[in-house]
Amino acid sequence: MKPFAYERARDVDHALSLAAANPGARFLAGGTNLLDLMKLEIEQPSQVIDVGRLPLAEISETPSGGLRIGALATNTAVASDPRVRSRYPILARAILAGGSVQLRNKASVGGNLMQRTRCPYFMDSAKPCNKRLPGSGCSAMEGLAMTFALFGASEMCVAVSPSDMSVALAALDGLAETVRADGSVSRRPVETLHRLPGEAPQVDTDLAPDELILAVELPPPPEGGQAWRKVRARASYTGAIASVAVAGGQVALGAVAARPWRARAAEEALASGASPFEAAASELAHAAGEEGRKALVRRLAADVIREAREGMGS
Repeated sequence: MKPFAYERARDVDHALSLAAANPGARFLAGGTNLLDLMKLEIEQPSQVIDVGRLPLAEISETPSGGLRIGALATNTAVASDPRVRSRYPILARAILAGGSVQLRNKASVGGNLMQRTRCPYFMDSAKPCNKRLPGSGCSAMEGLAMTFALFGASEMCVAVSPSDMSVALAALDGLAETVRADGSVSRRPVETLHRLPGEAPQVDTDLAPDELILAVELPPPPEGGQAWRKVRARASYTGAIASVAVAGGQVALGAVAARPWRARAAEEALASGASPFEAAASELAHAAGEEGRKALVRRLAADVIREAREGMGS
């Protein structure tokens, strides 16, 4: 691990001022992803700003009837909250599928959103990777893996987002609230918080170096049933080969793009009266990648849409 400076933030303003003064700094919350990457020397921040003790862990009702979930709420706290379990069950299920109890006790909502890809070539510093070292090439293009992007990839990168939680949040129209050192507050859809790789895959999000996630806001749950399912290589806690979250007529796919993939074509097909399989097929019609994996995602999406409908007695 490379040497770095460490400072614990006293409050949000202090954290933001530190980040604004040092663009090479990184915020540290639970540390379940950043510290792993630092040990591998993939992340090499010049300074670590510990925000883990800031008062950003509250889960509260919004005036519109939704929930505001603080960025430092642990995954365990969110998944066990009675309001989440009753009104947003796909969020609780996605979190429970995403890591062990020990990880969920440490991992934060904001950190979960900001975690970097687990592409095996990104994680192996001996292999060329444009996301890790721009211009070095993409080993995954000719490599072996079950989780390369089906949507939104470029010639520079085919890595996917590892976050299960973000897939459920995208299906629920979640918004990420952020603040910068100048006091400006922004709210972005979780589904577009991460960038598609394009020509700059090393840039994961549109967030500025001095921008901190404060909370995720959920609107009232959409009408209709909810369902979540994840396919993985083994039953233990590991990354998805594919996942699907359905909330009413809203559908999001996981492990198929550099961000949670909102399945707009499938949603439009469902609204037009298509069957679950027809809707899933419409989304996968223009997907890239290996045919077997596309078939898996298509069947999985159709099954989860059907499960959500059956949950409403339809």
